[in-house]
Amino acid sequence: MISKLLEDDKRTNDPEELKEELEDLEFQVFRLQDNLKEIAKKSKVLGVDQTKDDKLVIVYTPEDNQSCKIMLCDCESPYRGNWDFSIHATFTDKKTIHIGDIKGPANKGYGSICMDYLKELATQQNIPKITGDIAKRDWDHVERLVHFYEKHNFNVDVDYEDQSGEIKWVSNG
Repeated sequence: MISKLLEDDKRTNDPEELKEELEDLEFQVFRLQDNLKEIAKKSKVLGVDQTKDDKLVIVYTPEDNQSCKIMLCDCESPYRGNWDFSIHATFTDKKTIHIGDIKGPANKGYGSICMDYLKELATQQNIPKITGDIAKRDWDHVERLVHFYEKHNFNVDVDYEDQSGEIKWVSNG
């Protein structure tokens, strides 16, 4: 992140702006340390990542083998036991993870981060498929969902008349 701050040619040389960015980064790192300690008490930390807006986030999953949740906590606020974004999925069989729901704010980059971790988890566990449904409750943002899943190399089949759909990702490896 620091190297990105230094290399990004869109940045200004304004000392006040650089000072503000450095203070923001410093705050996020302190919050990262505190949040990591709390999350690690009850969950398996999968990694620390960076959003498209250069914000630090912690990605984690519950310490159980039943669910397949990928959760994210930002480093702008203290962790109080709740995630800021989550992909709720289940292991349907030894070859498939099924996404039941995606919860959290849109357009922050959280979904892409969590999806990358879900696909990595599937690959590590030799699970070749991730599936899911598009339901009527999703219809007010169906185009955003289609774009999101296609961006992540899912095959998307939408029935616009019935307001339903299916998604499927198959591992290359």
